[in-house]
Amino acid sequence: MKSRKPVPVDASTYLASIDADWSRLVAQLGPCGHEPKPAREPFEALVRAVAYQQLHVKAGDAILARLLALYPPQLFPSPAQLLDTGFDAMRTCGFSARKIETIRGIAAATLSGVVPDLATAQRLSDDELIARLSALKGIGRWTVEMFLIYSLARPDILPVDDFGVREGYRLLKSLAVAPTPKSMALIGQAWSPHRTAAAWYLWRLPRPARAKAKTA
Repeated sequence: MKSRKPVPVDASTYLASIDADWSRLVAQLGPCGHEPKPAREPFEALVRAVAYQQLHVKAGDAILARLLALYPPQLFPSPAQLLDTGFDAMRTCGFSARKIETIRGIAAATLSGVVPDLATAQRLSDDELIARLSALKGIGRWTVEMFLIYSLARPDILPVDDFGVREGYRLLKSLAVAPTPKSMALIGQAWSPHRTAAAWYLWRLPRPARAKAKTA
């Protein structure tokens, strides 16, 4: 019986060994520079993720800065403090009504124990956390996956609903169209146990420059 080839521990080495396209991408970008924030509590991580939903990074930064300014000198408000913060005050920070509802739901779920503390979250599997947290209103699978990637430092997460991941793969393979999320999940199985690093590379794969509009 033919023995299986051992999986290299280093994510970059493993991905570069997949095929010539991955080898070129890893050589171009260098070692994976993923930098999670594993000390951040799930409550804070989810609130921050909601703040950045569908926004440019700079816009999300500004909204969070205004929110944190409501609670000096704390680094981040507690769930109870967020629930006590008035709707108008949060609107002034730049949150939409829908995001305010979501953030309050996260705070209430944290107080009730649905959103676990960091120690508990670290003991739960990826699938358990996705099922538990994506049940919250306004928290989809993508948001939980970002939490798994950036807050829990889980090494094998591939956010197949993320356009940047699928578009990165389209460019990597010179495809006419990006794969569907279902197809991306199947393709990504070959990248396990380093799918988080694969996503990091696909997000950073250089995009072609947009053609400038011609002037008359």
